[in-house]
Amino acid sequence: MKKFIALMLAMVMVFALCACGNNTGNKDKDGDQASTKLKILDSEYVTEDYAIGIAKENTALLDKVNAALKELKDDGTLKAVTDYFIAGTGTLPEVQKNVAADAEELVMATNATFPPYESVDGDKIVGIDPTVAGLIADKLGMKLVINDMEFDAIIPALTSGKADIAMAGMTVTEERLQSINFSDSYATGVQVIIVKEDSDISSADDIVAKIENGENIQIGCQIVTTGYIYASDTIENGGFEDHVQAFPKGADAIAALTSGKIDCVIIDNEPAKAFVEANNG
Repeated sequence: MKKFIALMLAMVMVFALCACGNNTGNKDKDGDQASTKLKILDSEYVTEDYAIGIAKENTALLDKVNAALKELKDDGTLKAVTDYFIAGTGTLPEVQKNVAADAEELVMATNATFPPYESVDGDKIVGIDPTVAGLIADKLGMKLVINDMEFDAIIPALTSGKADIAMAGMTVTEERLQSINFSDSYATGVQVIIVKEDSDISSADDIVAKIENGENIQIGCQIVTTGYIYASDTIENGGFEDHVQAFPKGADAIAALTSGKIDCVIIDNEPAKAFVEANNG
């Protein structure tokens, strides 16, 4: 039943995605792009839990991470971190201040292109995930080491022992559970759709109509993310395999959208807001 419900949700989401405009873009009378400003459609599609990935054989670490997460939830620290990065309120807790120089390392694999969960600021990786990982490392008496890599390299890093934990706005899926374990959830991700501000798409009904009219819709996703998994799986089942384009980074998909190469982007709501704000300047 769970699998069926998930598939139905995915089908609804893809229909919504496919309506994100014609890939030629809206042009003014001189043939130039009328607007590169972006907006997020009101409808939210898939809602899923974010959790920490850990190798299947490392059950002792899984138990320790879950215990640390529970403490961070119970004392309000986790909420303070998310409020700071998402709402811009409160004070960020101190992280790794008193860690011993010779402490055992806790190696975290991430893909630092997903603000506010992780992004690069100067020579540091900042955001919700590195902060929470640092707080967990503090509770375990360990020194956090962050390795930034392509998103599709994260699970192999865990299974090969090159990383101890993975935090990259990762949702728990049946496919990923075949390779790794996940901790308890520490955040909720909502998938949304970004389109150009002047798009004539405003509802799922518009989407269905465009599909039925045979418009060539191109959907952008970051490769191996939840949006990509749902979109590609459902499109394969529906026969629309030519409509999804996978990009190494969410920012690459946004660039393709603004340049008119694709019609929409599916991504988590919080990074979506950051990308739209940055693009609209």
